[in-house]
Amino acid sequence: MQESVLISGGSGLVGNVLTDLLLGKGYKVGHISRSKSSDSRIETIVWDLRSKTIDIEKVVKYDYLINLVGAGIADKKWTAERKREIIDSRVDALNFLFEITKNNQHQFKSIVSASAVGYYGFETSDHIFTEIDKPGNDFLAETCLKWEKAVFQFNELNIPTSAVRIGIVLSTDGGALKELARPIKLFAGAPLGSGKQYIPWIHIKDVSRQFIYQMESKLSGPYNASADEHRTNAEFTKDVAAVLNKPLILPNVPTFVMKIILGERAMIVLKGNKTSNKKIKDAGFKYKFSSLKLALEDLYN
Repeated sequence: MQESVLISGGSGLVGNVLTDLLLGKGYKVGHISRSKSSDSRIETIVWDLRSKTIDIEKVVKYDYLINLVGAGIADKKWTAERKREIIDSRVDALNFLFEITKNNQHQFKSIVSASAVGYYGFETSDHIFTEIDKPGNDFLAETCLKWEKAVFQFNELNIPTSAVRIGIVLSTDGGALKELARPIKLFAGAPLGSGKQYIPWIHIKDVSRQFIYQMESKLSGPYNASADEHRTNAEFTKDVAAVLNKPLILPNVPTFVMKIILGERAMIVLKGNKTSNKKIKDAGFKYKFSSLKLALEDLYN
Protein backbone atom coordinates (compact mmCIF):
# COMPACT_ATOMS: atom_id res chain seq x y z
CA MET A 1 0.00 0.00 0.00
CA GLN A 2 1.35 3.43 -0.96
CA GLU A 3 2.44 5.51 2.03
CA SER A 4 1.71 9.22 2.16
CA VAL A 5 3.53 12.32 3.41
CA LEU A 6 1.87 15.62 4.26
CA ILE A 7 4.11 18.71 4.13
CA SER A 8 3.00 21.93 5.78
CA GLY A 9 4.75 24.84 4.07
CA GLY A 10 5.83 22.60 1.20
CA SER A 11 5.99 25.23 -1.55
CA GLY A 12 9.27 26.83 -0.44
CA LEU A 13 12.90 26.20 -1.39
CA VAL A 14 13.38 23.02 0.67
CA GLY A 15 9.77 21.91 0.22
CA ASN A 16 10.05 21.75 -3.57
CA VAL A 17 13.18 19.57 -3.51
CA LEU A 18 11.74 17.43 -0.71
CA THR A 19 8.53 16.90 -2.68
CA ASP A 20 10.44 15.74 -5.76
CA LEU A 21 12.52 13.31 -3.69
CA LEU A 22 9.45 11.86 -1.94
CA LEU A 23 7.57 11.42 -5.21
CA GLY A 24 10.65 9.74 -6.67
CA LYS A 25 10.60 7.28 -3.75
CA GLY A 26 6.98 6.38 -4.48
CA TYR A 27 5.20 8.33 -1.74
CA LYS A 28 1.90 10.14 -2.21
CA VAL A 29 2.61 13.77 -1.29
CA GLY A 30 0.25 16.46 -0.07
CA HIS A 31 0.87 20.08 0.84
CA ILE A 32 -0.85 22.19 3.46
CA SER A 33 -0.84 25.70 2.04
CA ARG A 34 -2.65 29.03 2.06
CA SER A 35 -3.47 28.64 -1.64
CA LYS A 36 -3.99 25.78 -4.08
CA SER A 37 -0.94 24.53 -5.98
CA SER A 38 -0.84 24.22 -9.75
CA ASP A 39 1.29 21.07 -9.38
CA SER A 40 -0.98 18.21 -10.45
CA ARG A 41 1.31 15.65 -8.74
CA ILE A 42 0.31 16.75 -5.25
CA GLU A 43 -2.89 17.26 -3.28
CA THR A 44 -3.23 20.71 -1.74
CA ILE A 45 -5.08 21.09 1.54
CA VAL A 46 -5.84 24.80 1.93
CA TRP A 47 -5.77 26.20 5.46
CA ASP A 48 -6.33 29.53 7.17
CA LEU A 49 -4.38 29.81 10.40
CA ARG A 50 -6.20 32.93 11.57
CA SER A 51 -9.65 31.36 11.38
CA LYS A 52 -8.26 27.87 12.07
CA THR A 53 -10.00 26.27 9.13
CA ILE A 54 -8.80 23.21 7.22
CA ASP A 55 -10.25 20.03 5.72
CA ILE A 56 -9.49 17.74 8.65
CA GLU A 57 -10.75 14.61 6.88
CA LYS A 58 -7.99 15.00 4.28
CA VAL A 59 -5.28 15.68 6.89
CA VAL A 60 -5.92 12.51 8.88
CA LYS A 61 -5.53 10.28 5.81
CA TYR A 62 -1.77 10.90 5.72
CA ASP A 63 0.83 8.61 7.29
CA TYR A 64 3.63 11.13 7.95
CA LEU A 65 3.86 14.86 8.64
CA ILE A 66 6.77 17.15 7.76
CA ASN A 67 6.51 20.75 8.93
CA LEU A 68 8.36 23.57 7.16
CA VAL A 69 6.13 26.53 8.04
CA GLY A 70 7.75 29.82 9.03
CA ALA A 71 8.06 33.42 7.88
CA GLY A 72 11.45 34.20 6.30
CA ILE A 73 14.09 35.16 8.86
CA ALA A 74 16.03 37.55 6.64
CA ASP A 75 13.28 38.80 4.31
CA LYS A 76 12.28 41.99 6.12
CA LYS A 77 13.57 44.46 8.72
CA TRP A 78 13.30 43.13 12.28
CA THR A 79 10.70 45.45 13.71
CA ALA A 80 8.93 44.32 16.88
CA GLU A 81 5.96 43.35 14.70
CA ARG A 82 8.12 41.35 12.27
CA LYS A 83 9.82 39.51 15.15
CA ARG A 84 6.40 38.51 16.48
CA GLU A 85 5.42 37.31 13.00
CA ILE A 86 8.60 35.21 12.67
CA ILE A 87 7.90 33.43 15.97
CA ASP A 88 4.10 33.24 15.72
CA SER A 89 4.14 31.86 12.16
CA ARG A 90 6.11 28.88 13.43
CA VAL A 91 4.44 28.32 16.78
CA ASP A 92 0.83 28.92 15.68
CA ALA A 93 1.13 26.50 12.75
CA LEU A 94 2.46 23.73 14.98
CA ASN A 95 -0.10 24.40 17.70
CA PHE A 96 -2.90 24.11 15.13
CA LEU A 97 -1.46 20.88 13.70
CA PHE A 98 -1.13 19.49 17.23
CA GLU A 99 -4.74 20.43 17.99
CA ILE A 100 -5.98 18.65 14.83
CA THR A 101 -3.88 15.55 15.53
CA LYS A 102 -4.91 15.31 19.18
CA ASN A 103 -8.62 16.08 18.75
CA ASN A 104 -8.99 13.55 15.95
CA GLN A 105 -6.84 10.91 17.64
CA HIS A 106 -4.78 10.58 14.47
CA GLN A 107 -1.56 8.64 14.89
CA PHE A 108 1.02 9.85 12.39
CA LYS A 109 3.79 7.26 12.00
CA SER A 110 6.30 10.05 12.63
CA ILE A 111 6.57 13.83 12.52
CA VAL A 112 9.60 15.87 11.46
CA SER A 113 9.79 19.65 11.78
CA ALA A 114 12.26 22.25 10.67
CA SER A 115 14.25 24.14 13.29
CA ALA A 116 17.60 25.91 12.88
CA VAL A 117 21.18 25.98 14.16
CA GLY A 118 20.31 29.47 15.38
CA TYR A 119 19.13 27.54 18.46
CA TYR A 120 22.68 27.79 19.82
CA GLY A 121 22.94 31.54 19.26
CA PHE A 122 25.26 33.22 16.79
CA GLU A 123 28.57 33.99 18.45
CA THR A 124 31.83 33.33 16.64
CA SER A 125 33.97 30.87 18.61
CA ASP A 126 35.75 27.56 18.10
CA HIS A 127 33.18 25.63 20.11
CA ILE A 128 31.40 22.97 18.04
CA PHE A 129 27.77 22.81 19.10
CA THR A 130 26.05 19.48 19.64
CA GLU A 131 22.40 18.78 20.36
CA ILE A 132 23.02 18.68 24.13
CA ASP A 133 24.27 22.28 24.21
CA LYS A 134 22.03 24.89 25.79
CA PRO A 135 20.25 27.49 23.66
CA GLY A 136 21.79 30.90 23.07
CA ASN A 137 20.31 34.18 24.25
CA ASP A 138 19.76 36.19 21.07
CA PHE A 139 16.57 36.58 18.99
CA LEU A 140 17.27 33.60 16.73
CA ALA A 141 17.86 31.35 19.75
CA GLU A 142 14.63 32.57 21.34
CA THR A 143 12.78 31.82 18.09
CA CYS A 144 14.18 28.29 17.87
CA LEU A 145 13.49 27.56 21.53
CA LYS A 146 9.79 28.46 21.16
CA TRP A 147 9.65 26.68 17.79
CA GLU A 148 10.95 23.42 19.23
CA LYS A 149 8.73 23.64 22.29
CA ALA A 150 5.79 23.65 19.86
CA VAL A 151 7.34 20.77 17.90
CA PHE A 152 7.92 18.43 20.81
CA GLN A 153 4.41 18.71 22.26
CA PHE A 154 3.61 15.87 19.81
CA ASN A 155 5.57 13.61 22.19
CA GLU A 156 2.50 13.79 24.43
CA LEU A 157 0.67 11.79 21.73
CA ASN A 158 3.38 9.10 21.62
CA ILE A 159 4.29 10.01 18.04
CA PRO A 160 8.01 9.80 17.18
CA THR A 161 8.88 13.47 16.68
CA SER A 162 12.17 14.99 15.59
CA ALA A 163 13.49 18.42 14.64
CA VAL A 164 16.02 19.28 11.94
CA ARG A 165 18.26 22.12 13.13
CA ILE A 166 19.12 23.42 9.69
CA GLY A 167 22.26 25.37 8.77
CA ILE A 168 22.48 27.78 5.84
CA VAL A 169 20.87 25.90 2.94
CA LEU A 170 22.87 26.09 -0.29
CA SER A 171 20.82 26.37 -3.47
CA THR A 172 21.15 28.35 -6.69
CA ASP A 173 17.36 28.83 -6.76
CA GLY A 174 17.25 31.12 -3.73
CA GLY A 175 18.48 31.70 -0.20
CA ALA A 176 21.84 32.87 1.12
CA LEU A 177 24.08 31.43 -1.62
CA LYS A 178 22.22 33.24 -4.39
CA GLU A 179 22.56 36.54 -2.49
CA LEU A 180 26.25 35.98 -1.73
CA ALA A 181 27.08 34.96 -5.30
CA ARG A 182 25.38 37.96 -6.93
CA PRO A 183 28.07 40.57 -6.07
CA ILE A 184 30.83 38.03 -6.79
CA LYS A 185 29.48 37.59 -10.32
CA LEU A 186 29.61 41.40 -10.69
CA PHE A 187 33.27 41.52 -9.46
CA ALA A 188 32.06 43.19 -6.24
CA GLY A 189 32.27 40.23 -3.85
CA ALA A 190 34.05 40.50 -0.52
CA PRO A 191 34.04 38.88 2.93
CA LEU A 192 31.66 40.48 5.43
CA GLY A 193 32.88 42.07 8.65
CA SER A 194 35.92 40.27 10.04
CA GLY A 195 35.30 37.32 7.73
CA LYS A 196 36.21 35.05 10.65
CA GLN A 197 32.61 34.09 11.48
CA TYR A 198 31.71 30.49 10.66
CA ILE A 199 28.91 29.58 8.26
CA PRO A 200 27.16 26.31 9.20
CA TRP A 201 26.08 25.22 5.69
CA ILE A 202 24.31 22.28 4.05
CA HIS A 203 23.50 21.34 0.43
CA ILE A 204 19.76 21.51 -0.31
CA LYS A 205 19.72 17.88 -1.47
CA ASP A 206 21.34 16.73 1.77
CA VAL A 207 18.95 18.59 4.05
CA SER A 208 15.98 17.26 2.05
CA ARG A 209 17.37 13.72 2.31
CA GLN A 210 17.87 14.22 6.06
CA PHE A 211 14.21 15.14 6.54
CA ILE A 212 13.21 11.92 4.81
CA TYR A 213 15.74 9.86 6.77
CA GLN A 214 14.49 11.18 10.12
CA MET A 215 10.90 10.56 9.00
CA GLU A 216 11.47 7.00 7.79
CA SER A 217 13.69 6.08 10.74
CA LYS A 218 11.08 7.48 13.15
CA LEU A 219 13.74 9.36 15.08
CA SER A 220 13.00 11.47 18.14
CA GLY A 221 14.61 14.66 19.39
CA PRO A 222 16.70 17.37 17.70
CA TYR A 223 19.34 16.68 15.03
CA ASN A 224 21.75 19.19 13.52
CA ALA A 225 21.77 19.46 9.74
CA SER A 226 25.11 20.87 8.60
CA ALA A 227 28.01 19.52 6.57
CA ASP A 228 31.28 18.15 7.97
CA GLU A 229 33.44 21.04 6.82
CA HIS A 230 33.50 24.24 8.87
CA ARG A 231 34.20 27.32 6.72
CA THR A 232 34.54 30.94 7.75
CA ASN A 233 32.79 33.70 5.84
CA ALA A 234 36.12 34.65 4.19
CA GLU A 235 36.82 31.03 3.17
CA PHE A 236 33.26 30.57 1.97
CA THR A 237 33.41 33.72 -0.18
CA LYS A 238 36.76 32.63 -1.63
CA ASP A 239 35.40 29.16 -2.47
CA VAL A 240 32.32 30.58 -4.24
CA ALA A 241 34.51 32.98 -6.24
CA ALA A 242 36.82 30.13 -7.24
CA VAL A 243 33.96 27.93 -8.50
CA LEU A 244 32.51 30.91 -10.41
CA ASN A 245 35.98 31.72 -11.72
CA LYS A 246 35.74 35.32 -10.49
CA PRO A 247 38.43 37.35 -8.69
CA LEU A 248 37.98 38.85 -5.22
CA ILE A 249 39.54 42.32 -5.45
CA LEU A 250 37.68 44.33 -2.82
CA PRO A 251 38.50 44.58 0.91
CA ASN A 252 36.14 43.19 3.54
CA VAL A 253 32.83 45.01 3.88
CA PRO A 254 33.08 46.82 7.25
CA THR A 255 30.84 45.69 10.09
CA PHE A 256 29.28 49.13 10.50
CA VAL A 257 28.22 49.18 6.83
CA MET A 258 26.41 45.84 7.21
CA LYS A 259 24.67 47.14 10.33
CA ILE A 260 23.54 50.27 8.48
CA ILE A 261 22.18 48.16 5.62
CA LEU A 262 20.59 45.34 7.61
CA GLY A 263 20.10 46.70 11.11
CA GLU A 264 19.75 43.95 13.72
CA ARG A 265 19.52 41.32 10.95
CA ALA A 266 23.24 41.91 10.30
CA MET A 267 23.96 39.34 13.01
CA ILE A 268 22.91 36.63 10.54
CA VAL A 269 25.89 37.40 8.29
CA LEU A 270 28.33 38.95 10.78
CA LYS A 271 28.13 36.10 13.29
CA GLY A 272 27.91 32.35 13.03
CA ASN A 273 28.62 29.07 14.76
CA LYS A 274 30.13 25.64 14.25
CA THR A 275 27.74 22.71 14.56
CA SER A 276 28.36 18.98 14.75
CA ASN A 277 26.48 16.48 12.59
CA LYS A 278 27.79 13.46 14.52
CA LYS A 279 24.41 12.58 16.07
CA ILE A 280 22.57 12.12 12.75
CA LYS A 281 25.56 10.28 11.23
CA ASP A 282 25.67 7.97 14.25
CA ALA A 283 21.98 7.28 13.52
CA GLY A 284 23.03 6.02 10.08
CA PHE A 285 22.59 9.03 7.79
CA LYS A 286 25.28 9.77 5.21
CA TYR A 287 25.90 13.18 3.67
CA LYS A 288 26.66 13.32 -0.05
CA PHE A 289 28.22 16.77 0.10
CA SER A 290 30.67 16.99 3.00
CA SER A 291 33.05 19.56 1.50
CA LEU A 292 32.02 23.03 0.36
CA LYS A 293 33.96 22.72 -2.90
CA LEU A 294 32.06 19.54 -3.78
CA ALA A 295 28.72 21.14 -2.93
CA LEU A 296 29.39 24.30 -4.94
CA GLU A 297 30.64 22.36 -7.96
CA ASP A 298 27.45 20.27 -7.91
CA LEU A 299 25.24 23.37 -7.67
CA TYR A 300 26.99 25.43 -10.32
CA ASN A 301 28.13 22.76 -12.75
